Amino acid sequence: MTRPLAGIRIADFSHVMAGPYASHLLGLLGAEVIKIEPKSGDNFRTYGAGDQPDGLSPAFIAANAGKKSIALDLKDEADRRIARDIIERADVLLENFRPGVIERLGFSYAEVSSFNPGIIFCSVSGYGQDGPHRDWPAIDNIVQATSGMMMLSGGEGDPPMRVGFPIVDTLTGQAAATAILSALFQRERGGAGAYIDVSMLDASLAFMTSALTPYLTTGRPMPRMGNTGYSGLPTASLFTAGDGRQLSLGVVQPRQFAALASLLNREDWLDDPRYATTAAQRSNFDALHVEISREILKRDAAVWERLMSEAGIPCGMVRRVDEAVALARKGSMLELASSADGAPVAIPGLGFRMTPGDPGASGPPPRLDEHREEIMEWLRGAALSR
Repeated sequence: MTRPLAGIRIADFSHVMAGPYASHLLGLLGAEVIKIEPKSGDNFRTYGAGDQPDGLSPAFIAANAGKKSIALDLKDEADRRIARDIIERADVLLENFRPGVIERLGFSYAEVSSFNPGIIFCSVSGYGQDGPHRDWPAIDNIVQATSGMMMLSGGEGDPPMRVGFPIVDTLTGQAAATAILSALFQRERGGAGAYIDVSMLDASLAFMTSALTPYLTTGRPMPRMGNTGYSGLPTASLFTAGDGRQLSLGVVQPRQFAALASLLNREDWLDDPRYATTAAQRSNFDALHVEISREILKRDAAVWERLMSEAGIPCGMVRRVDEAVALARKGSMLELASSADGAPVAIPGLGFRMTPGDPGASGPPPRLDEHREEIMEWLRGAALSR
């Protein structure tokens, strides 16, 4: 089945996670991704790899399925020529060097667009290509700190809390992929190439709109709500069930509260002035939370999850990631063979299905320089066909 981006070629100079995740998303949509790596390889090849000396660490596998790898020294004239030849035949150039590095290597947007005017050139950096902080180094946890993200989790008075996975890297990759798709669509409709400047900080602030916009409109930052949902209601919070497992409720509408009261045999809450409205529930947060907590202790979490879900009450048992994978529907994980030994591995999909053109991986993650001969043969053939 032909995927939406079949025929699109990406010259991917990016490394670690934010840039590679962007090209990974586009690759799952059918783009051909040529991964141009340094001779030592992408740093993520051995990131936390432990006993995996093949350069296929889990962190690397997570964002590199189906790509083609060629190792080049971009300070070497001959290798730089190979890189130029790849760029000349690409639709997209993606890079996440520190600002100014790609220019010093001879591949600025001005230079590249002079020989490939239709190129979509995407630069990913911590704080953007201009501005007073452009030269500050940044990785995921740094931008979690500088963006204010660490001060959104936890409760008031708690120390800063990092989101437990590299969320800035992945959300920045999504922002870059969206921008590239937009530029490709613009070009398809008669436009020219485009230059895209993606900032990890800007992308983080954009994804934090539900927290940032209240401040921008009122001048007051949102309070830290811990495990209570965005609504600030005690009925959208975390509770401990009879088996010690925790259950998160998302009861934010009057009809949902009525269903919860009915299921718990506590219809008296509906006539209690302390709980009759959402405003009253917020004012009496602690009292209602205690009452719900007492009821939730009467059954195990999995039982409550099933009963409440069947009753239309939003809830979910707190799971570890291994349990969450088991909950996912068939096809949510993409199975592929490792290029190291052929053993099957799995990665998450894009989070959606589409007919036709369902996203999928075209192959396993590459070993370093695995596709050199294939790429060089393609370049030779392309040169002969001119």
